[in-house]
Amino acid sequence: MRIVLGLLIVGLAYLVFWPVPVQPVVWNPPKAPGFTGEFAENNALDGLELISLPGGQIGPEDFAITPDGTVYTTSLSGALYRIDGAELVRIDDLGGRPLGLKAGPDGSLYIADSYRGVMRWSGPGTLETLVSEIDGAPVIYANQLDVAQDGTIYFSNSSDRFDPETMGGTKPTSVLTIWEQSDTGYVARHSPDGTTKKLAEGFVYTNGVALSPDEDFLLIAETGQARVHKLWLTGPKAGQQEVLLANLPGYPDNIEAQGDGTYWMAFASPRVPSEALMPYPFLRKVIWRLGPMVRPAPIHRGMIVQFDGDGTILQNLQDPGGRVGITTGGKIAGDQLYVMTLDSPWFGRMPASNLP
Repeated sequence: MRIVLGLLIVGLAYLVFWPVPVQPVVWNPPKAPGFTGEFAENNALDGLELISLPGGQIGPEDFAITPDGTVYTTSLSGALYRIDGAELVRIDDLGGRPLGLKAGPDGSLYIADSYRGVMRWSGPGTLETLVSEIDGAPVIYANQLDVAQDGTIYFSNSSDRFDPETMGGTKPTSVLTIWEQSDTGYVARHSPDGTTKKLAEGFVYTNGVALSPDEDFLLIAETGQARVHKLWLTGPKAGQQEVLLANLPGYPDNIEAQGDGTYWMAFASPRVPSEALMPYPFLRKVIWRLGPMVRPAPIHRGMIVQFDGDGTILQNLQDPGGRVGITTGGKIAGDQLYVMTLDSPWFGRMPASNLP
């Protein structure tokens, strides 16, 4: 009996006192709207053709289209591929963990590497680092980026607290950041003169960013609080920030500008039931101590939406069964809609003419 009692005391002490990296803060999230109304459930992504990465690679998080129409993507291990129809041609090894991928007006590829910062690639063997620190502090979680016509780069840093390279990768680090609700995410601007400046801070896991066609505002996905912000860059509202989309049914990931004043955004997961514990930091620490089997995790349920600069939802395309995996981005390139994934061995593609 004493042994059992001792074990119970040790177990209780572990659940209450064992040090863990997460330091939760109170958040009272609004009730998730669910998949109703403009987000009503559908099977519009059933027609996606799944195109596998060669050699057992996984994780085509994003893709880029150069001015000449060439399409590129990367893998979790840093392989760079050119997409030729249904064939993927491996053209370089970038290393790191590429997340955001964007073609600049100069034809170069710009990369938000979650381990190394902001990079530029102009051909095999040319990879260079553009931003690895701001004001002496390292950029530890670059996520997505967009490039203006003059070469200015706007990028997100998801967390200034947790480094995915040392915390087991981007997926567990995103869960940790959102579970904690630490608001150290920011967006920054890297100018052609080489200077880098933070533009907005205080986000819980900053993710997708996209410029407007006139480059007068920047859209910012705040994954950890299921909303999208609009940051004005020029004009009478320059410097002002407003919430464009709030209380979304899922956690927003990459935002891609279509170029016509509309944007595509993926949801990495529906809102999880464990949000009910967000007002209770102590209980969240206890759950973290219980281990990976009971910690919150993304739910495989693919979804991308198209919306305009006023926040009006134009299209809502879903994969309720999660066949595609964790969706991270999507956009129409040429006559095809691409849907990218976090850690699946493929991305999805379907003719844009098949959209509802």
